[in-house]
Parts: sequence; C-alpha cells; structure tokens
Amino acid sequence: MILGLIALAAFAPGAIEEIVVTSSRREAPAAEHIGNVAVLSDDAIDSSGHAHVHELLARVPGIWVVRGSGQESLPSMRSPVLTGPGSCGAFLTLENGIPTRPAGFCNVNQMFELPTELASRIEVVRGPASALYGSNGLHGMLNVLLPAGGSAHQYSLELGANDFWRVRADVGGGANRLGIVYADDGGFREDSGYRQGKLVAATEFEALGGRTSAWFVVTDLDQDTAGFILGEDAYRDPALNRQNLNPEAYRNASSQRVALRWRGRVGAFDVDLRPYLRHSDMEFLQHFLPGQPLEENGHTSAGVLTMFSLDSGAWSTSFGFDLEWADVFLRETQPGPTEGSDFLRETRPQGKHYDYEVTSRAAASFVQARYMISDQFIVSAGLRAEHVRYDYDNKMLDGNTRDDGSACGFGGCLYTRPADRDDGFANVAPKFGARWTLANGAQVYAHLARGFRAPQMTELYRLQSGQQVSDLDAETIDSFELGWRHGGERWSVDASAFAMRKKDSVYRDADGFNVSGGRSRHEGVEVAWAYQLHERWRLGVGGTYARHQYDFDAVAARGETFVAGRDIDTAPRWQGSAELSYEPNERWDTSLLWVGLGSYYLDAENRFTYPGHDIANLRVRHSLSDQLELTARLNNITDRAVADRADYAFGNFRYFPGRGRELFVQLRFRHQ
Repeated sequence: MILGLIALAAFAPGAIEEIVVTSSRREAPAAEHIGNVAVLSDDAIDSSGHAHVHELLARVPGIWVVRGSGQESLPSMRSPVLTGPGSCGAFLTLENGIPTRPAGFCNVNQMFELPTELASRIEVVRGPASALYGSNGLHGMLNVLLPAGGSAHQYSLELGANDFWRVRADVGGGANRLGIVYADDGGFREDSGYRQGKLVAATEFEALGGRTSAWFVVTDLDQDTAGFILGEDAYRDPALNRQNLNPEAYRNASSQRVALRWRGRVGAFDVDLRPYLRHSDMEFLQHFLPGQPLEENGHTSAGVLTMFSLDSGAWSTSFGFDLEWADVFLRETQPGPTEGSDFLRETRPQGKHYDYEVTSRAAASFVQARYMISDQFIVSAGLRAEHVRYDYDNKMLDGNTRDDGSACGFGGCLYTRPADRDDGFANVAPKFGARWTLANGAQVYAHLARGFRAPQMTELYRLQSGQQVSDLDAETIDSFELGWRHGGERWSVDASAFAMRKKDSVYRDADGFNVSGGRSRHEGVEVAWAYQLHERWRLGVGGTYARHQYDFDAVAARGETFVAGRDIDTAPRWQGSAELSYEPNERWDTSLLWVGLGSYYLDAENRFTYPGHDIANLRVRHSLSDQLELTARLNNITDRAVADRADYAFGNFRYFPGRGRELFVQLRFRHQ
C-alpha cells in the first residue's frame, strides 16, 4: 500500500505555498524547510468545525490524537499512544512559538489548553526537528499561531446532538483582535458533559524601533469525566457503550498565558525577543485508582526566548539563549478509606499522599546555520545545549508512612515521598540537514536530528512501592528522515520515510520502581497528497504506515513483559484520511471526510487486538446571504460502533467508546 500511495502522489494536486515559523522562529515558505512540516490554514481549521482537537488533526499523516472523555486526549506523533510513566512530555505544544508548559511539568492531556478553534494557523512537525526547541520535543511538536488584527467580525451559534451548544465571537479592529469561544456539551455517555471557555486577545504595535506583538490567552474547563467500560467488544454493545462506571469523576482546569514578541534590527542582526508569563491550576479525581484520591496541581512560570539572525549571501546563521523559571506544586489527598481487599485498604490509606513543590530553572543556548552551496543544494546544521535543574521540597513526612507518621501494613504504604533533593539534567542535541532541488522543481531532503526529554517531576518525586530515590536519565531519540516534495498548478505531494531509535525511556519495573532503560524502534512512511480534480472538485489524501517496536527485554510492573521485536501496544501500523470537497457555486461548499485506523495490539505481549475502524463525516455549508452562513456537520454518518481507545489491563478489555452518529448545525453572521 505504501507504493500505491506514492504512485498516487506522482499524479497529485496543487496547494498554495504556506508560510511556516516553527522550523526557524521566522516566517519562511514551507518549501524552504528541511524536513517535514504540515500546515493547517485558517480555512482548514474553520471548515473542520472541530469540537475536539482529534477531529482537526486527523487530516495530518503520522498523527493520531486519541479522544478521551470530554476534552481529554492522548497524542501520537510518529509514536505509539504513550501511557503511564514515561508518557508525558514526549510532544511539545507551542503557542506562537512559545512552549505552553514548563520543562518537566507536562500534562498528557494538555492539548485542551490550546485555543485551536481561534487559531489563524497550526503547524505540525513530526519527529525531533530543530535545534531551536528543547526538552519535550521528542516525537514531534505542534505550534498554534494566533491571529492579530483585522477588520472582519463574526459571531456564531452552534447546536448539536447530546445537548451540545457553542457560541463564538471574533472581533477585529486595526491591529487588535479578540476571540471568544464557549462550548457546553451534555456528553454522549451518562454524566460525561463538559463546559469549556477560551479567550484570545492580541494586538500589534511599534515600539523601541521594532514591531511588537502581544497576546493574552485564557482557558477554563469544567468536566464530568467518564472512565473505561469493561468486557471484550463492550464498545459494540448499545447497552454498555453509553454507560459511565465512574459518574463521580471530574476534572477542573484553568490556564492563563501572556507574552510579547519584539522583532527589530540591532546593528547587523535581526533580533527576536519573546518574554512570557504562564499559570495553570487543575484538580481531578483519580477515579481509575483504588481509593480515588483527588489530585491538585499547578504552576506559575516565566521566561524569555531570544534569537539573533544574520544573513550574508550564501550563509544564514541564527543563535540565541532561552531562560525559564517555574514554581510547581502537586498535592494528592484521599477523602475516604479504600474499598476492597485488606491489602488495598491498608496500603492506600485515607488522608494526604503527596504534597510537594518544585522550583525549576532551565537555560539553553543554540546555534543554527544554513549554507547555499548552489541554487539547487543547501545544507544546514544546528546544535542546542540545555540544562534543567529541579529544587524539590517535600511538604510532608519523608518515606511511605501515613500522613500522621503511622506505618501501613503489608510492608508500608504505596505512596512514597522522597526527601528534599536537587536534580539536574544536561543535554546536547545536534541536527544536520540537506535539500536538493531537482531540474523539474521537485525537492529531496535528508534530515538527521536528536531529540531529548528531561525526566518529568512526577516520575522523580511521586514514587510508589517503597522506592526512595528515582535515579533517572534524560530520554533521547535519534531520527533519520528522507523526504520528497513536488507540486504543480493543480497538485502537490509530500512524502517522507523515517527511522528513529529511542533510549532511556522511563517505565515501571517488576518492583514498581520508576526506572530508565527502555528502548524502542520506530520506522515508517508518510504521504500527503492533494489534487484539484476539477474547477469544483478537490481531493486530499494522507496515509501512514509505521512499525513501533520494543528494543529491550524486561519484566515490568504487574508481570507485563517487554520483548524486543514485539509491537508496542496501541500503535496501529496503518492510518489514513481522505477528503473530497465539492463547491458547485459560490454559495455552496460540501466535503466528505473518511478517516481510517488500522488494527493494533492492546498489550505488550501482543495477545489481544483492536480491529481498527473507518469513519465517514459529511459537512455542508450554504451562504444564505453575503453576511449569513449556515453549516451542517454529520459525524459518523453510518453510526459505526467504534472505540476511541482500547487496551487490555488488570485482566480486562477496556474501552473508551466512540461517539455514534451526531448532527451539528451552525449559524454564523459576518460583517466588515
């Protein structure tokens, strides 16, 4: 099928040249990027009408965002869907090029903090791609570009299945912009609704001899969470797939971010400065654990990104320094006694389990250079050096006692609190690339890069099973990519093949300890193809084939066994999408989107599988007048019973059931 996709690509349709900033922190044509990059334009974002980010990113090859309950998600970028220790921090999320979270304090669900509905553009780079970005850009990064300025105004109201409603307002005036979106979803499962609001305020002005952009982002989520349903193929059973076995579960989260970007010229250098301030608070009930403890966490952080660039003929060079400070806290408290066996009741006590603070400091320097050997041949190289330091302060008694100092039976309480300590991690990440432009205008590129991820704070200080110290190494991944881009008046194609090796992944061993030493291999092919079939018809196709395999042997927690050569669980080999669009006239616009997911294993031993699924979604938009527009979206038009996520653990098949057929209707008013 790979050869078939590449053969199709040779006859593919044209796309407008996009401008990207992710690879260089400066605006540049996508064709100049050495490596893969996918760009979702404002039209693509708008036409998707996504209520969850997985609906939008399904169009990008190599990306699978698993939809969890409400606005929760688990991302996959040239990787399996990662869960448990070692899963958080593998993907870097950016907002106008600034990371949305501090190094070491990720949230595996952090995409719900991104204002993707209000974005002007979204850029996705798969794999470690640049010396400009540091820790957490292990498997890929996603950059949300926010709009600034404009004279258009729009207001919309959307109603849909399961008591869904959403309002949105975008107001522009000169160099200023304000965007607000608020959604209320009753939930397609019992007691699983959410209420979410997002606000983006942005402006641009001249200051200190340069151009300054400023933006302020606020998000708030109030969610009733639904857990797994249990039993083989339970997602197919209409009597089970709307159940919520954890109606008490919830998640409340808020975030605020403010930043500036100043661009100007100082002497011979183009200068880019980006100071920022961030804050977040979250609490959620850990319904998936015996005793259901409540977790509270949050952070306040600040930093600055700097870059100095010099272009001199065939040479272009950029270098800079990045600084970051963060104050982080985490508390976990169990309100009542644990139900179950004597062992569970004794080792998971009522009361406070963790209460700690971490002050982190990160400093990095980088250099990136490009040299044009000829008009057809360009080489590039970059290097980033980064150091992250954590100062950990335990606010409770050290060890694995109860919060009052009394001992638990069966060898001690499960929850272990290390003594105060400092930890530091230094990493150096090089990258090399080259791009050839062929006589017919096609481009071939090669890219070699290293990505890294400092251990997360929860892996170091939120220990279990009596582990007193978590001595972890930074996780690294080495990637080689070979790609081909070409296009014509009516077609475009971007194909790439990659091979990656990851080492020092964190996992929980047979003693329940967080340890480094996991290794894995990741190889695959990705193709994105677009074709203007006719003046009124467009077709876009994306496909991925990849193998994600363990590269070490170990017996892990709960007796799970990792064997080199086996597929990693929750890692489908095949993924794809195809969108056919038809515009019969200026007032009508329709599209049919197919999304396909191949089968995947549910466990490390490769004993159980999920068969995969295919879903089709239909969108129809009609302009009632020059200012009034009506859009209808029919998702899962065949009402296919699917699982958004499937796995096998604790002797059970477990599923997050996918949504059935749903209709959404939006009325939008626009004026200048």
